[in-house]
Amino acid sequence: MKKLKNEAQLLKLALSVGETYSKNRGYTGFSATMGQKEKVEIIYRLLVNDKLVAPLPSDSEDLLSMKHRLAVWVKNKLPASHELLQ
Repeated sequence: MKKLKNEAQLLKLALSVGETYSKNRGYTGFSATMGQKEKVEIIYRLLVNDKLVAPLPSDSEDLLSMKHRLAVWVKNKLPASHELLQ
């Protein structure tokens, strides 16, 4: 797994977009006290369920891989001129 340029910022954007997507799909389980780990797993599983992200192999399904997969997902959704891709 190759680290992306600006991966931390891409993950932050992915969590924001993913949380909005989840709420639009009807998920109401997010709270202000929920940690990033839970959000990453919830958003990842929802995107896999909706077939927007390819699932990780079950033996490598860890938090770091889920974060990377979310960062790649949002990176592919951004226009080429976006500041995080420069």
